Amino acid sequence: MVGALEKAGFVVGRINGSHHIMRHPDGRRTTVPVHAGRDIRPGTLRNILKDACLTVEEFVSNRGTRGRSCCGVGLGMAE
Repeated sequence: MVGALEKAGFVVGRINGSHHIMRHPDGRRTTVPVHAGRDIRPGTLRNILKDACLTVEEFVSNRGTRGRSCCGVGLGMAE
């Protein structure tokens, strides 16, 4: 998740415990929970993408081949 946001232009502004607060040069920001071995819940993922003003398609294209498959199913967003 952090890598996909970095490809979209976000940078880690700071880290608070297990949460990365990411900022974009245009002022957008979002908080990403980073817990090894745990998936991000669909509602949390939906809110991260909403905060980042990214569509599921943009997220998937930035994600590349790293990580698990994410096709938008169950995210409550149009495919």
